[in-house]
Amino acid sequence: MEVGEPEIEVLDPISAPDAEGRPRRATRRFPLFTRDTARPEGGGRAAAGDAPAPARQWPLLSVLIAVGLGLLVTALDAFRVGLLLIGAGLLGGAVLRWMLPRVGMLAVRSRFTDIVTYGVLGVAIVLLALMAQPKPWLEIPFLDDALHFTVRNS
Repeated sequence: MEVGEPEIEVLDPISAPDAEGRPRRATRRFPLFTRDTARPEGGGRAAAGDAPAPARQWPLLSVLIAVGLGLLVTALDAFRVGLLLIGAGLLGGAVLRWMLPRVGMLAVRSRFTDIVTYGVLGVAIVLLALMAQPKPWLEIPFLDDALHFTVRNS
């Protein structure tokens, strides 16, 4: 080592310096402690930067409007229709996340995780709304049998 040259301290393999002395990643493993967060893959603006804020986030706003409308309809005593609107809004979010390359703040996690999360929650809400008592619009016999098997009248 030459005189006057600063000594480089290597704390772990992630901070190992390159030939110019800059820290670089020497491993493909993720660091033990993250110092920053990466945006989800579709997390940029959904419209151009010169568009007003609501237009830049139209995918998220469309899902929120559908869910809000469903909550309003549910509060007005049409629970089945309201829950169907909520489920449809979530399923619409899954479709938007699948079809569009950039969805703004609708992208929360990876594309796959977002699609699965929105889709499963949407399908579950729609199925539960269709099967709700009284007078269910959809009857699934094996679920009825499972309910009678688990909850027995003594």
